[in-house]
Amino acid sequence: MFDLLVKEVMKSKEALSLSPETTVSKAAELMAKKKTGAAMVVDQERLVGIFTERDALFRVIARGLDARTTRVAEVMTAEPRTVGPNMSYGYALVMMQENGFRHTPVVENGKPIGIVSSRNAMDPELEEFVSEANRREHIRIGH
Repeated sequence: MFDLLVKEVMKSKEALSLSPETTVSKAAELMAKKKTGAAMVVDQERLVGIFTERDALFRVIARGLDARTTRVAEVMTAEPRTVGPNMSYGYALVMMQENGFRHTPVVENGKPIGIVSSRNAMDPELEEFVSEANRREHIRIGH
């Protein structure tokens, strides 16, 4: 599984992008609707930050800020670490673990194209994919 490429694991269709001007309450509403713990903050097709459920908790709620008026640009993690789609998922997992975060934007040619999460490692669909890939490889080698 760790040898898979990030592009084989990342969430692109489900990835949520927000404008820096989005309010925290709107961001939380959109994240809840998408059932995601993180959103990429994009300005003019350029990744400028990532806003996570932990940002909402530690940087908004814990500080007593008003989620209805606070913009994600004020509380996001600016210039987050990123990975490319052709990097190994294992590399992305190690980077997330070493740096204490759970989500990493995937960027290609300077543009955000998706997001990868440490939770993807526990995704049953991924396990099924890996199992099927191994089965096919076994059949190919056997013939």
